[in-house]
Amino acid sequence: MSLAGEERKRSIIAMLGEHGKVNVSELSRHFEVSTETIRRDLDELEKDNKLKKVYGGAVKHKADIELAYSEREIIYAEEKRIIGALAANLIDDNDVIVIDEGSTAMQILHCLDGKRNLTIFVCSIPTLTLLIDYYNRGSFDGKIIFIGGEVNPKHLRVSGPIAEKIMEDFYVNKSFISVDGVSLTNGLTSYDYDRALFTRKLIRSAEIVIALADESKIGKRTVAKIAELGQVGYVVSNIAPPNGWRQGLQDLGISWINPK
Repeated sequence: MSLAGEERKRSIIAMLGEHGKVNVSELSRHFEVSTETIRRDLDELEKDNKLKKVYGGAVKHKADIELAYSEREIIYAEEKRIIGALAANLIDDNDVIVIDEGSTAMQILHCLDGKRNLTIFVCSIPTLTLLIDYYNRGSFDGKIIFIGGEVNPKHLRVSGPIAEKIMEDFYVNKSFISVDGVSLTNGLTSYDYDRALFTRKLIRSAEIVIALADESKIGKRTVAKIAELGQVGYVVSNIAPPNGWRQGLQDLGISWINPK
């Protein structure tokens, strides 16, 4: 499929995330292509398990759950490495930052060479372990602060009232947050309500908020609201924003960072 075709499919997924369903005739008019072309797009997306075709269009899959950390870290692995490298470019010497839990946020740690005098708050056990390893090897010379709280053994992170209370006592320059959905209409969302509440604390404690989201999160809405999209300063992704998003992002003052 052409590059235009791939971009059209990404936009269809984004529209599906916004509205929950799409119509073949409306998509045909929107993209100025034939209904046959749209049906082929929907066929391919259904084969990729991205949607469910229904009469006249398609709907979102009903069963959306958060995968365990061990499963998440191997999905979109290359895309997450790209996002981590782009996000690390936003870190300056002497910054005090929070790196949220998640396999995408963790990729930032691989790109901190040359950054000096950082203070890093972490709430993820794998992220903490890697950061300690880098410190002992001499490739990280900053300060590490682990945010305490209730441990989630499946997702290897802390959250809950204790973690939220701890973050109330700190201010940081930048929060790098993980999200499960990014929607122009529905904002930032998570699968887990406790995690959503904790991520709000990370947002409120920061001067600048950077949301990290691979292509599977764009245009998606999950169950727990984290924040309005306008509460972040940057979105870092491996893809460009979907068609029709640029003006909305500009109105909200959001910078979208993706590979050129």
